[in-house]
Amino acid sequence: MFRAIVLEKTDSGTGASLRELEETALPEGAVTVQVDYSTLNYKDGLAITGAGPVVRSFPMVPGVDFAGRVRDSADARFKPGDAVVLNGWGVGEVHWGGLAQLARVSADWLMPLPNGIDAAQAMAIGTAGYTAMLSVQALERLGVRPEQGEILVTGANGGVGSIAIMILAQRGYQVVASTGRMSERERLLGLGAHEVIDRALLAKPGKPLVKERWAGAVDSVGSHTLANVCAAMRQGGVVTACGLAQGMDFPATIAPFILRGVTLAGINSVYMPMPARLAAWEALADPALLGQLVDNTVEIPLNAAIEAAHDLLAGRIAGRLRVDVNA
Repeated sequence: MFRAIVLEKTDSGTGASLRELEETALPEGAVTVQVDYSTLNYKDGLAITGAGPVVRSFPMVPGVDFAGRVRDSADARFKPGDAVVLNGWGVGEVHWGGLAQLARVSADWLMPLPNGIDAAQAMAIGTAGYTAMLSVQALERLGVRPEQGEILVTGANGGVGSIAIMILAQRGYQVVASTGRMSERERLLGLGAHEVIDRALLAKPGKPLVKERWAGAVDSVGSHTLANVCAAMRQGGVVTACGLAQGMDFPATIAPFILRGVTLAGINSVYMPMPARLAAWEALADPALLGQLVDNTVEIPLNAAIEAAHDLLAGRIAGRLRVDVNA
């Protein structure tokens, strides 16, 4: 038997409950993992509350990531006792995910835990930190350098945003954080932002082009916010888009792209090829960054995850939520 959060389709939407399950209930997969930790991401919040069409089949165990140790493996790449981490690949959406004490998955989805990162640290990073690193690496790959000017991070109090601030600040960038919770200003400055602005400045319909300000941006919000970010980019600026907290529409014009040479780079962390995953996780194995991440992570037991999912979507959570599935 093992404990898991299970989502069921109901007449009124989605029902979530903590259950004891037989191991025979696990889906097919070559590797069975004894999960140590998972996290609560924005997508998990949508799945658990039923606020978004994340789950594609029911019943479903949510949790888009996890870290733990291999218990059984039918694949030569992994053996019992190996420390592993998983992000994405549809777990928690079309395949049972990490908010459980056991997970059974394809060996193609698993990655050995990088040296210097343990399971608890890995889920302080989680999908949010991995996505933030992919976003920063995309900015750098596309030529954005610290001396070129300010970098805007939207959704700054969320998991991706807060970790993006840490990474960018440690790499010498001047970061401006956009948030709807100005009460968290001091926390964001402590993460490395040099300025905090109210998201209301970006959240409403705007002009196709405005005064140039941003050399780069990490956006996890979408909709009007992303459109306004693009409108204020400097010549040759780069925006990475990895989320849709405000909406999945993009009410913009092509003006920033053809008149200022702006690049909009999409970050698909779910199906990122393994070499890019390895590069991102290896970059995250930085002692200073890990220390800061752990300091900004709150750990909760599995039986608190359903309530916490509602708090997450309501904007009552700042930073990272790590779930100890065995507590």
